Amino acid sequence: MRAYARKTGADEDLWGTVGLLHDFDYEKYPSPDDHPQKGSAILKDRGYSEEVRRAILSHASYTGVARLSTMEKALFACDELAGFITACALVKPGKSLMEVEASSVRKKMKDKAFARSVHREDILEGAAELGVDLETHMAFCIKAMQGISSQLGLDGSAANSA
Repeated sequence: MRAYARKTGADEDLWGTVGLLHDFDYEKYPSPDDHPQKGSAILKDRGYSEEVRRAILSHASYTGVARLSTMEKALFACDELAGFITACALVKPGKSLMEVEASSVRKKMKDKAFARSVHREDILEGAAELGVDLETHMAFCIKAMQGISSQLGLDGSAANSA
């Protein structure tokens, strides 16, 4: 999210906060009846802005909150893809994002048994809503994640210490 904010000249801290918070309630409230609505209510009680809460609500299509802003579209576009890229990195020998390429991510998307809980149609729809070519979007997200790979635990150091 921060990388897309930087690319569009938007507030990196705001977009980063939205990216970090969007699923904070999922473990406690995983059902579509509750997530992300309960989280939004918690955030409202804690003083988070309508802009933050609306973006979080819009990342789940079933809430009926349309994605209007670029931040909302970027959150949706990056959500499932980030998980899928992570899964792709974890099956590499070095368990590193440095080993992941957009073409291999695209190829893995065709394997329905791989990371089966990832909604591939959301990945496709997200890139389309954001107005970017899918493989370009994948490459952009991979590069962004590579930049913080040590923070994500996907820099290969875990594989090297095993």
